[in-house]
Amino acid sequence: METSIELSREVGSAPACEVLGVPRASFYRVREKAVASVTEAMAEEGEAKPGRVPAASIRALSQDERQTVIETLNRERFVDQAPREVYASLLDDGQYLCSVRTMYRILEAAGEVRERRDQLRHPAYQKPELLAEAPNRVWSWDITKLRGPVKWSYYCLYVILDIFSRYVVGWMVAEGESDELAEKLIAETCHKQEIEPGNLTLHADRGSSMKSKLVAHLLDLLGVTKTHSRPYVSDDNPYSEAQFKTLKYRPEFPERFGSLADARAFCREFFAWYNDRHHHTGIGLLTPKMVHYGEAARVIAARDQVLRVAYEAHPERFVRGLPKAPRLPEAVWINPPAQTAAEQEGVPLIVTG
Repeated sequence: METSIELSREVGSAPACEVLGVPRASFYRVREKAVASVTEAMAEEGEAKPGRVPAASIRALSQDERQTVIETLNRERFVDQAPREVYASLLDDGQYLCSVRTMYRILEAAGEVRERRDQLRHPAYQKPELLAEAPNRVWSWDITKLRGPVKWSYYCLYVILDIFSRYVVGWMVAEGESDELAEKLIAETCHKQEIEPGNLTLHADRGSSMKSKLVAHLLDLLGVTKTHSRPYVSDDNPYSEAQFKTLKYRPEFPERFGSLADARAFCREFFAWYNDRHHHTGIGLLTPKMVHYGEAARVIAARDQVLRVAYEAHPERFVRGLPKAPRLPEAVWINPPAQTAAEQEGVPLIVTG
């Protein structure tokens, strides 16, 4: 058995047991007893209990060889190349240091496993977290294209939406996208809604008009905070995206608009319906106008009275007791934190993003 232990240090436990015909279970049991005896003897002599140090593999590179690999990979010639490229280049030069996998292991041990090429690195964009507890606190705006009369022609629809009430506070159809038009629409909408400085946040994606200096300067003058979505994250601007979907899924929405006047006439009728007559599921089946102009409490109370009368007439039809009309959420979020104070207190929320 001592022979198998000596041999295992050279070729490994399994091959040693196979060559000598020793059961591996017996080999491990004897080896553990030998280690325990040595440990006990050292303890009696007052020496510290040794840790279990694995035997070095005969295939392992020496420390000098590992240092040579690191220095080679970090040469000016190879510093921007992947280990596979370095491996192939060295073979072409008639030199072999180690395998590609060993190169990666050595780089990882040195804390150098990363993208080795010099390339553009995008900044880490902060996730917008916006809360609206009343109308005219957070607006979302975006631009969508409406197909024109012929192929490759289109008009631009600008829409500004209040995320709490879903009320479209401003819109415009133009022949193209322009910083000046965006600035004009925002300024007129803020004036019409009587926005006070410091009370409003205007959220948008990262389109050219949204990020323009002209719009940024206007918002600064108006005292409006601006925020932007992260690139390629549609959930960061969900309310505008949903509103555009409602527009384009209407049965009367045409494949193409015959003219700019035609597009404006259609949008005029659509937004009148959307604001005044559309019962929105996200705001308790109220219309955006009801919520935006403070009529929600009165309408909900009147609906509750209708349901009470129906319940008193036929209580057997309401198995869960007196019904109540859908409530208006008290808070609306874009990308809420993991746990908000409102959630802790049980306040109903609209959570999007």
